[in-house]
Amino acid sequence: MSKGFFEVPVAINEPVKSYAPGSPEREEVLNSYKELYNSKINVPIYINGEKIETGNTKPMSPPHDHQHILGEYHLAEKSHIDSAISTALEARKKWSKMPWEHRAAIFLKAAELIQGPYRSKINAATMLAQSKNIFQAEIDAACELIDFLRFNVQYMSEIYAEQPESSSAAWNRVEYRPLEGFVYAITPFNFTAIAGNLPASAALMGNVVVWKPSDSQVYSAKVIMDVFEEAGVPAGVINMVMGDPVMITDTVLANPDFAGIHFTGSTHVFKDIWAKIGANIHNYKTYPRIVGETGGKDFIVAHHTANPQQVSTAIARGAFEFQGQKCSAASRIYVAKSIWPEVKDSLLADIKSFKMGSPEDMSNFITAVIHEASFDKLAKYIDQAKSDENAEIIAGGNYDKTKGYFVEPTVILTTDPKYTTMETELFGPVVTIYVYEDEKWSETLKLVDGTSEYALTGAVLATDRYAITEATDVLQNAAGNFYINDKCTGAVVGQQPFGGARASGTNDKAGSALNLLRWASPRLIKETFVTPVDYRYPFLGE
Repeated sequence: MSKGFFEVPVAINEPVKSYAPGSPEREEVLNSYKELYNSKINVPIYINGEKIETGNTKPMSPPHDHQHILGEYHLAEKSHIDSAISTALEARKKWSKMPWEHRAAIFLKAAELIQGPYRSKINAATMLAQSKNIFQAEIDAACELIDFLRFNVQYMSEIYAEQPESSSAAWNRVEYRPLEGFVYAITPFNFTAIAGNLPASAALMGNVVVWKPSDSQVYSAKVIMDVFEEAGVPAGVINMVMGDPVMITDTVLANPDFAGIHFTGSTHVFKDIWAKIGANIHNYKTYPRIVGETGGKDFIVAHHTANPQQVSTAIARGAFEFQGQKCSAASRIYVAKSIWPEVKDSLLADIKSFKMGSPEDMSNFITAVIHEASFDKLAKYIDQAKSDENAEIIAGGNYDKTKGYFVEPTVILTTDPKYTTMETELFGPVVTIYVYEDEKWSETLKLVDGTSEYALTGAVLATDRYAITEATDVLQNAAGNFYINDKCTGAVVGQQPFGGARASGTNDKAGSALNLLRWASPRLIKETFVTPVDYRYPFLGE
């Protein structure tokens, strides 16, 4: 029982290490990379604190070196999913009643483990499993995950402190209960931090979780589970399962104790899950919370007063960091005609300077895309652009999967603002640019707003404040995260809560208290000190 009003450590963003040549962190992560590369690991499913090997396995390989085997992971059967659910519900009996400060301590410890002894390992695992260069791994697997854990604890304490007014006659209290049942977390390949945060944020609020990581991220997901275990997350609170995604999801959604889903992934999958929840709604004990962040067709729109060098840098970074495999990556660009020649020259010079290859070589800015299916999809759209009359490839356009799934950073210039790659989510290092007439600024803003079903991130670059004001107004529903004079990627926990609307998700803003509130079910307790003994009100008097 708590015996104090406890203050948690003030959350601060984890500083990003430089990994400059000769730095100790560079040597440490390269040593970890080599050690992991030359080892074989076996990833079990995790149920109720037990590591279960089913014998039905799949191999894991680096996308940039797909013939090399890093190890294998085990696939669950339906009986394992049923067991994960039942043992999670059993664990809930104690976890949901654990004082909040003890839950906080567990996840604060997890943050410190990643900050210290696990930093090089989780970064190296992310470099290997997801082909991230060291900077992208550092800002994701280390810093962002640490930030999620630290800031979530602070946000939880602030939520608990939010209480209604009381009077001398009655004391009003709100307790923020965990959901009644279990939470299902589905996480993507592209961010190790998201993979850790989706189950952890729900668990922090007292919930129990069945977690299905992406098949392409299992390697670094194991490191997350190792951290959670060492930090003291009790058995059964977070259960990690891999296997046939349809079987796992159908088993979870058929259970009457299903209380919510925390999802990041494709729009199509999320909509299918939503439909299945709707079809099962009469079976559930409570209305499930549905929280999802899905796709994006993120934009940069450059006014004729924008600085051309700033525009080209926003495109180079926003479109091509991590091979364009961020939900927030710049994918469609609108540039005013008068500045396009300078933007083009600068952008092409930047792309020409990119080096591509294994993340072990830290001079490489570009590495491989995640798997063969992604490679083949991107190659198809690049080939189509080569033959279409209304499209021209002005940079890149080559690809090779002999050793790894390498796709050159590719720039498509189109004369059609509704060209297929201006509308279709590609999730790779391909960006499409449409050049508009300077005087058609207002018309172009409406075009930006109406071109895509998505509304995740977007950016405007201009020095004319009236233009910025107009863009901010016209595009208010086009992006949940809107950037002025910056690229459209790089949200920092505690600074830019992340999420979008329309087909991009439920906009529940990971990295903020808004998201944590989705994993709590408030209960109001009113305690009256002098209880009435007569039903009669004064108005009934003679």
